[in-house]
Amino acid sequence: MSNQEDRLKTLIGHAKEYGFVFPSSEIYDGLSATYDYGPYGAELKNNIRQYWWAAMTKLNENIVGIDAAIFMHPTVWKASGHVDAFNDPLIDNKDSKKRYRADVLLEEHMAKYADKIEKETEKAKKKFGDAFDEEQFRATNPNVLRAQERINAVEGRMKTALEANDLEAVRQLIIDEEIKCPVSGTANWTEVRQFNLMFATELGSVSGESSTIYLRPETAQGIFVNFLNVQKSARMKIPFGIAQTGKAFRNEIVARQFIFRMREFEQMEMQFFVKPGTEMEWYTTWKEKRIAWHRALGLPVENYRFHDHIKLAHYANAACDIEFLFPMGFKELEGIHSRTDFDLSSHEKHSGRKLTYFDPEANESYVPYVVETSIGLDRMFLAILSAAYDEEKLEGGEERVVLRIPAPLAPVKVAVLPLIKKDGLPEKAREIIDSLKISHNCQYDEKDSIGKRYRRQDAIGTPYCITVDHGTLTDNAVTIRERDSMKQERVAIADLERIVSEKVDLRGLLKRL
Repeated sequence: MSNQEDRLKTLIGHAKEYGFVFPSSEIYDGLSATYDYGPYGAELKNNIRQYWWAAMTKLNENIVGIDAAIFMHPTVWKASGHVDAFNDPLIDNKDSKKRYRADVLLEEHMAKYADKIEKETEKAKKKFGDAFDEEQFRATNPNVLRAQERINAVEGRMKTALEANDLEAVRQLIIDEEIKCPVSGTANWTEVRQFNLMFATELGSVSGESSTIYLRPETAQGIFVNFLNVQKSARMKIPFGIAQTGKAFRNEIVARQFIFRMREFEQMEMQFFVKPGTEMEWYTTWKEKRIAWHRALGLPVENYRFHDHIKLAHYANAACDIEFLFPMGFKELEGIHSRTDFDLSSHEKHSGRKLTYFDPEANESYVPYVVETSIGLDRMFLAILSAAYDEEKLEGGEERVVLRIPAPLAPVKVAVLPLIKKDGLPEKAREIIDSLKISHNCQYDEKDSIGKRYRRQDAIGTPYCITVDHGTLTDNAVTIRERDSMKQERVAIADLERIVSEKVDLRGLLKRL
């Protein structure tokens, strides 16, 4: 088993053991690609959602939020292009019987050449030190140039084939590049086929009298069909945005890699409406704003990178992904698209309603262009969990498992631990929890030795542990332990609220933006 597979397996085991994520319907042997969030997972997920929501709606006066219905009129999905064009090009390996997205196979193949370039560059950095000129090296080194030439060649053929919907050319490219199935190790591929990802169901009680509707594959359309309602009721002026979080559903044929790709998932999307001709300026602005949102969390900077789309969606004139280094490599975390006026114009056509904006400054009406930011909440959850997980070696050969979750997002902010279960210490500990729980999610724990309790809290990512001892009863002070450094300090109970809030309050994150 590869290191990547080992790490993902370890992460899955930890998530289940400590109540973050459970397989759905596990007592019935589960349901493929569906998961339930446990006590700590639900808290972490909610904290991520709140961070995103606050960053959008609190820090931007021109962005408001909505919560649109999952069920919508079926013509919505005809207008959006999903009924006719929401497909993935899939290919099967005949030996392993495994199914893959053909475009992803090619992108992962190109990523291997990109990794070679990075390794060559890192090797040269170590060799030449401060005298190293990275730009010149990448422009002149033969190994780097050969790898980049291969990337450009594959990328060019792939783009041409996908844009022409030439599935045979896509298959031939996979064969020519000698791409093998990771499971069977063979290149015994089927033809490439398109699969629609929509979930269809029926609305109505009597078969034959019911109408077909769809579980929404994205939340964005709920924003577009409410464009006029929001603009008029909230008195919004261009440029302005509408934010939304909610469930989406896709019939993923190749759902795998834990919660990275699921059939039921949650999105956090914002559609930003702008004057035509200004969309590229706003596209750049939102790229900068979104990467700043990620970096404010303090996760390793090298875990993020931008990836420009090779094949643009039918509605876009520019698109990129923010990719994150997951246990299985760099994968898409968030997408930023310039959607032009496709969505509003298409809904105008199919609904017969005008979806224009009157600009009083320009004294003209127009259909706004849209810049979209869309991030998967479940993927963000996995990104934080994977970056936070650490098996740390301590002095004396001891080890601890710690989740270094950014403190404002941690499921439990404070654990209050009486040293022993008598002598009035539990009662004092309860008093402290009562004083903190209005502001912070707290946990009381009196079972096992204090060392074991520390380890439990480390494993769920609790930033602070507060120990109540016999001295507390006389001096009104406690020992506070910080998760990452394990440093312990004696502090007054009266100062706890301030000390804890300085580290765990969501406002601290928002101030960095």
